[in-house]
Amino acid sequence: MEIDNLTPAEERVWRAFPRGQDVDFRQSADEDPARGAEWGPDRTVRASVLRALLLSAPQEDGEIAALRLAGARVTGALRLQYADIDHAVRLSDCCFEDVPVLYGARLRQLNLRGSVLPGLVAATLRVDGVLRLSDCLFDGPVRLGGAQITGALFMDGARVEGPPSDQPVLQLNHVSVGDGLSAPDLRVRGEIRLTGASVAGSITFNASRMEVGPGEVALDAETLAVEGDVLLRGVDVRGWIGLRGARVAGRLDLSHARLSNPGDAALRASSCTIGELWVRRSPPMEGTLNLRRAQLDVLFLEPESVPDEVLLDSLVYTSLSPHEPAERRLAMLERDGEGYVPHAYEQLTAAYRRIGDDEAARLVQLAKQRRHRGTLPWYGRLWGYVQDATVGYGFRPLRAAGWLVSLLLIGSVTYALHHPEPLKPDEAPQFNPVFYTLDLLLPVISFGQEQAFAPDHWYQWLSYALVLTGWILATTVITGITRTVSRQ
Repeated sequence: MEIDNLTPAEERVWRAFPRGQDVDFRQSADEDPARGAEWGPDRTVRASVLRALLLSAPQEDGEIAALRLAGARVTGALRLQYADIDHAVRLSDCCFEDVPVLYGARLRQLNLRGSVLPGLVAATLRVDGVLRLSDCLFDGPVRLGGAQITGALFMDGARVEGPPSDQPVLQLNHVSVGDGLSAPDLRVRGEIRLTGASVAGSITFNASRMEVGPGEVALDAETLAVEGDVLLRGVDVRGWIGLRGARVAGRLDLSHARLSNPGDAALRASSCTIGELWVRRSPPMEGTLNLRRAQLDVLFLEPESVPDEVLLDSLVYTSLSPHEPAERRLAMLERDGEGYVPHAYEQLTAAYRRIGDDEAARLVQLAKQRRHRGTLPWYGRLWGYVQDATVGYGFRPLRAAGWLVSLLLIGSVTYALHHPEPLKPDEAPQFNPVFYTLDLLLPVISFGQEQAFAPDHWYQWLSYALVLTGWILATTVITGITRTVSRQ
């Protein structure tokens, strides 16, 4: 392109490029690029001029060429597909009339901060540095699928909206980021797709808002791999978040988050591996929390943030925080949409035992038996009620001791009023109703009374009942004492 064909604004940009100088058409620092269509020829630059600059502009010895342009209206489509550009490119606070096409291009650095664009086509883009899309306003889809970014990707404060479509408006699927993805205060109306993406640092979506139609996916991050944290603190998500098969080495933080997808899952994190999952200081999710088959080192889950329905089958976690009474945690297990899930009770029991709270662990096991009772036929439920009332399924040894004392009193009074006949009158010791009843109740200790006397009629049946119940109750008491001694 000949310089004689350039407008004064374009000539200014052309002459500044070889020396890497800034060209700023802005009249004030706070002007709105969304009104760029009103800007006149004095700040209008054709996309074809920018393309020619980047691909074939002359160089100056001893200078580092770069495109640094601010506050311009860019007309036409900036087409750089498959281009290999060694210069830094900064087009900040600009207004683009057409969608830039950077498919398959390679750039040293790209900065579009504060610009207004009808979209961006940059799939398989390679940036050997930082890609900055901070505070940009996109009126159409942003396609960065398969992009390779050696440095960081910045989208803080960006706005992405598009017409109703079955395609994601922000496509970051299979993107590779050598540092982090920073997008706090992001606003997206439509689906964000992060499937198969790889981020060497952390992902930050703090205070962002994601909105789609009811029952649709707001953030699809299946098989996402992040070496740092995924921060979603204070986000407002209308739709569901999908993390199936994702791997987050650090923390997935949903503190102060509002997730809403009534009638469906709000968070689908099944089969994922996460260092720490934080759900705290948040209102209950409007939708299901799906953690089936997930593996977590730390689960920080406040009972107040648990939704009305959860899916916890095969969830594995090492530590559970904050420490709460078992009754508050059991309410969560009772909300499992799959009904009785034994594994969930075993995981909660193990978490309490790891921190030495054996009483809470026993409460969880008792609740497990009671929940299991509801799945049995009528005769199994009947026997379960008997076990629960008498010994608390073995987890209430003091209750068993109370029954033993009651039976001792009944037996002592009964046999005091009706002495059993001695088997050998000449050799029998003096009858003692209390020790005779103890002989029947206690399976190991013998006071010589049971072998010396033989009750008859229904008193004999009473002795059989005392022997049978004594074995059960005494064993329960001994087991409880053994557990107490072993802990000491």
